[in-house]
Amino acid sequence: MSAQRVDWVDTAKGICIVFVVMMHSVLGVEAAAGETGWMHAVVAFAAPFRMPDFFLISGLFLGLVIDRPWMRYLDRKVVHFAYFYVLWLTIQFLFKAPGMATENGAGQTLYAYLEAYWQPFGTLWFIYILPIFFLVTRLTKGLPGWLVLGWAAALEILPVASGWIVLDEFCSRFVYFFAGYLFASNIFAIAAWARAHLWAVLALIALWAPVNALLVFTPAPEPLRMFLQPGIGNSGATGGISELPFVSILLAFAGIAVVIAVAALIAEKRWSAWLTWLGAHSIVVYLAFFLPMAATRTLLLKTGIIADVGTMSLITTMAAVAGPVILYGMVKWSGYGDFLFERPEWAKIDRAGRPAPKLQPAE
Repeated sequence: MSAQRVDWVDTAKGICIVFVVMMHSVLGVEAAAGETGWMHAVVAFAAPFRMPDFFLISGLFLGLVIDRPWMRYLDRKVVHFAYFYVLWLTIQFLFKAPGMATENGAGQTLYAYLEAYWQPFGTLWFIYILPIFFLVTRLTKGLPGWLVLGWAAALEILPVASGWIVLDEFCSRFVYFFAGYLFASNIFAIAAWARAHLWAVLALIALWAPVNALLVFTPAPEPLRMFLQPGIGNSGATGGISELPFVSILLAFAGIAVVIAVAALIAEKRWSAWLTWLGAHSIVVYLAFFLPMAATRTLLLKTGIIADVGTMSLITTMAAVAGPVILYGMVKWSGYGDFLFERPEWAKIDRAGRPAPKLQPAE
């Protein structure tokens, strides 16, 4: 563990980013192939805690910086992510625009690009909504924490389905981000306890895993299906009991605790170094995985060299994770393209009272 980073936090982020890339890869292959593969079950199993854990960890260190001067806070927590959103939105459209223009016309393609500034595009919605979480938490920090947490939990429990991704995802996810900020010391205590109680952690996982699976794969009773959490169906969920109000939030926090405990146990193992590296560079992976994912999916489907959809999904996931790592390594090796993952000086608004480094990493 370095002086600036906490090893298990990076490992937990690494676990989360692999699950996120897996979700997009698996569902993309299945949609293109028109059938479901064996990896769909893995994606569905992780659905209750995959994104909640990512957001909770994103709020974990906010207490250390939330009282910074407003200009610095906005620079690091809003402008920072806005730069990467605009950059990678544009990059994605450069790849997608020709096909979109052929199918829908140049006017509709241009409108789709502009629309992405108020309706987050594709895989980039996480980058879009994270600054909103930072802003809301800063603006409400004078309120009792329990009040904000209770409000956020109520938003998660309510079946909000406006069709506006920003509002819907805010209601579904903010409670986890705020919990990471509010209970940071407790979360670190959980990690410390897990490291000191290996067998207890394993016993708890043995209890949690079948319960999580049972609630995920057991269909919700028909009279309650109208209350299923909206917006989850495109993330590998199954319409199970796990997606019902109250159940979803409890299962999410249970899964979060398991990921934290597992990360704490494996972070210091040499074989988990790759996960820790991925977590420390999670935004690099998140920003750039779409291209190797799409290219691998297209190659496998068009060549037909692998018939099994599950195996195609696994290979696509591996390529989608490895692709950004290779690109990042090429950028660092060549010295060209740093702007892809590191914010240049011109994209900063806080210049007062600090030496100006050339670039600010995406993390």
